Amino acid sequence: MLWHPNISGMDVEELNEASRRLNSFSVRLLRAMRRVDAESGLTPARISALSVLHFGGPRSLGRLARDEEVTSATMCRLVDALCSLGLVERMPHPEHRGMVMVSVTEDGSALMREASRRRIEVIAGALADLPTHQRTSVVRAAGYLGEVSECVRSRVWAHDDGGSASAS
Repeated sequence: MLWHPNISGMDVEELNEASRRLNSFSVRLLRAMRRVDAESGLTPARISALSVLHFGGPRSLGRLARDEEVTSATMCRLVDALCSLGLVERMPHPEHRGMVMVSVTEDGSALMREASRRRIEVIAGALADLPTHQRTSVVRAAGYLGEVSECVRSRVWAHDDGGSASAS
């Protein structure tokens, strides 16, 4: 059973149901966005790595691999492919000889801006299709979903690091 100091006993069922629905929503939304992203002509792994570089800035090949949770060898192949398409470029690390930095090119940024525009257009269209009272509720809740995402991320990382992800 879920226990948290901010949750009273009467709220647990409602919280679990909302969590189940958010999980289902997340999975379905990501699947739909994969179809939208396919219009970019890139594989999901390539567009994901490009997105990290576009929105997060240049980083070492090793950090990019960690951020994407793949091996360095896999990331090296992804970066090779993105370089050959002119979407990213490798450069020497400014402080550490032997390290390679990866950054997005203007063509890569243009591709990501267009991919982002397509995603936003699809989501905004779906919101516009909702009845006004539902749309208003979703728009208000959207402000809190980033916080929920960060809390989930913190709990997952705490669990992966051997810490306790939740109180039992």
